[in-house]
Amino acid sequence: MRLAIIAAGRLKPGPERTLAEDYLKRAQGLGRGCGISRIAMTEFNESQAASTELRLAEEGRIIAAALPDISFAVALDERGKALASADFASLLRRHLDGGTGDVAFLIGGPDGHAPAVRDKAALTLSFGPMTWPHRLVRVMLLEQIYRAITILAGHPYHRA
Repeated sequence: MRLAIIAAGRLKPGPERTLAEDYLKRAQGLGRGCGISRIAMTEFNESQAASTELRLAEEGRIIAAALPDISFAVALDERGKALASADFASLLRRHLDGGTGDVAFLIGGPDGHAPAVRDKAALTLSFGPMTWPHRLVRVMLLEQIYRAITILAGHPYHRA
């Protein structure tokens, strides 16, 4: 199975990027042994359109174009479902066992996701009701992916 992170905005050099790259590297290394062949990150510039509606529509088109053809799409949104780390690992396990080719995690821009993106997603996932900066969401998602992989691998990183 392949994982894709499709995100509005680009991480600039700095601590968030360093941390994101560290979790990505860790997840890629341990993930191969669990059946996760690739974890890819696609970033694109946030829309500079004049209105929220236009920005959402433009970013929604870019996200849709970047999605793998046959994938399980997960939109990250504060209105989504919160999962415990073990439940997130179980979600990945079900898709691994079920033969899902691609799981794509979608991170919108500062205005969130266009309704069409949320509607197309198979799951809307929340990291809680608080609003998080997009650069931290990327780090949090990568850490949770790494944590889920350690759970699947029986690695002692996650302590319940």
